[in-house]
Amino acid sequence: MKIAFYAPFKPLGHGTPSGDLAIAGGIVDFLKHRGHGIVVQSRLRARWITHRPWLWPRLILDFVRSVRTLAVDPPDLWLTYHSYYKAPDILGPWVCRLLGIKYVIFQGIYSTKRRRRLKTLPGFFLNRAALTRADHVITNKLEDLENLKRLIPQRKLSHIPPGIYPNAFRKNDREGAALRRRWGANGVPVILSAAMFRNDVKSQGLAWLIRCCAKLALANVEFLLVIAGSGPMEKELKALAEDCIPGRYRFVGRIKRREMYRFYSAGDLFAFPGIRESLGMVYLEAQSCGLPVVAFDNGGIPEVVDNGETGLLVPMFQENPFVNAVTRLIRDKALRSGMGDGAAGYIRKHHDLDRNYLQLEAILKKVAHNGLL
Repeated sequence: MKIAFYAPFKPLGHGTPSGDLAIAGGIVDFLKHRGHGIVVQSRLRARWITHRPWLWPRLILDFVRSVRTLAVDPPDLWLTYHSYYKAPDILGPWVCRLLGIKYVIFQGIYSTKRRRRLKTLPGFFLNRAALTRADHVITNKLEDLENLKRLIPQRKLSHIPPGIYPNAFRKNDREGAALRRRWGANGVPVILSAAMFRNDVKSQGLAWLIRCCAKLALANVEFLLVIAGSGPMEKELKALAEDCIPGRYRFVGRIKRREMYRFYSAGDLFAFPGIRESLGMVYLEAQSCGLPVVAFDNGGIPEVVDNGETGLLVPMFQENPFVNAVTRLIRDKALRSGMGDGAAGYIRKHHDLDRNYLQLEAILKKVAHNGLL
């Protein structure tokens, strides 16, 4: 198939890594590997485009260019990744309507509360227009699937569990041991965490984790907290760690995604609260490398962590349960090892993109051929 592609929230090649970018890239890589042609229609980031009129000329230019090129050489369908009120797909629906092209959205989100505020109202209606125009909408979150059912007929909806390529995140004991020596772990249990240091829930979650680790220190629990990432809140987070857990932490900077398996291989468990986390690709990656997870029981995390089997999920902002969960995994090596082995198997069984995206390919082929499933 020839597929026109657009990711309005965070276009391919964006400089800031994130779960959204990883998912979009994973979709494109899979489809290319399967022999399909992907033609990116725009690299315009449409985040809050309704309030940024200086972006509108670029949108119009991309619209005109897409109409001209696709009219001459039409694709089998248009695939948009991630349309919601902050970054609605304005380009795809109109191009497809004008040229009669099949239109599919992967990760469409529908939230009626966004029509209650003036700031989010324009994006709400534009996103709703894209969703209702789509020939099919796919989501990787069960919560989003339920919300979409209020707007879109069941026959036009599909759920595909999120995933990664497990072979890219396989534990390597030799690489892990080398990093532990570099960090000076010296037999001390290593707690890993990773996030971008943005001034939002990411840094708030890391700060909360650091404060929880201070309780571990007070309880004489041995550990070394190692955090991967970078961003504007780095100075504040380092100062907090020095104040709360001096000598028990390492900041290792931003690590390229293809190198993250080394980082995960050096840990004993992965802990990151995940405040209102949509999915959290780091949980999939860490588990794939055999690490049990400790996180909040909220958002999309329960869809990617099997609570009690591959990790321990606790109520949001409950410090004692979180600290107890980390302590339990540190002190019980058999539990930690069993959960880690279970986590690696769980990812390969339920969250392997090579398997899950075969369903995506089948949906796209059916829509392209007759518009129906």
